[in-house]
Amino acid sequence: MGLLQVGDVITYTGALLAGVDEVGRGPLAGDVLAAAVMLNDQRPIAGLMDSKKLSAEKRRKLYEQITAASLCYSIGRASVAEIDDINILQATLLAMSRAVARLPISPEFVVVDGNRLPQWRVRSQAIVKGDTKIPSISAASIVAKVIRDAEMAELDKAYPGYGFALHKGYGTRQHLEALDRLGPCPIHRRSFKPVAAALAQRQAVDRMAGRCANPPGGEAAGDDTQIDNTQIENARTHKVQIDRPPKRAVKGG
Repeated sequence: MGLLQVGDVITYTGALLAGVDEVGRGPLAGDVLAAAVMLNDQRPIAGLMDSKKLSAEKRRKLYEQITAASLCYSIGRASVAEIDDINILQATLLAMSRAVARLPISPEFVVVDGNRLPQWRVRSQAIVKGDTKIPSISAASIVAKVIRDAEMAELDKAYPGYGFALHKGYGTRQHLEALDRLGPCPIHRRSFKPVAAALAQRQAVDRMAGRCANPPGGEAAGDDTQIDNTQIENARTHKVQIDRPPKRAVKGG
């Protein structure tokens, strides 16, 4: 890796450097993912940069190069339930911790995009806009985004009508209109205000409909609604083909 120095903070001269970045903090739906990547000095990759500045086609090509040429990489995630339970910031840090813990090679130093670090024992440094400065963080941002985008495309099939394949769960106008029309689905984050508002609105409508269907003194109508858990379970257990287990180290030539 040679000398790595950012400002007056970091100086690292070893080869076991891991870069970490997340994707999915802002969306109203879906897991938050983090990737950890350890690049191989002997197999440099040209064109690494912040994944948001790349086209989907370019990201996919770089993803293939990163997963083939890096020493190793891994993915960590926090579920929608965890996001709602511990908040999105803590869930993001949890996903980062899981990504680093899954690396088949233990890094000597970890650089993380942003201004916060998980509570871990590994030597590390948070770097604001690190995905534009440190190649291994750029690589992590690309890996995380390609995998999460593919997952959201699959979830779009399980929960049609919301447009997940297009907006990846972010609060676009199309998504907000679908929330208003359809109400939240199982992969929506109930702790996020637009989702909570849509859920409250849907519950109010359902209560009003129930009162109209069952006027005071009348017989309660039977509830024939059946909850089909098949799609929910498929969404939770579905493994997008692109998200394969982390590969072992590739020895440099």
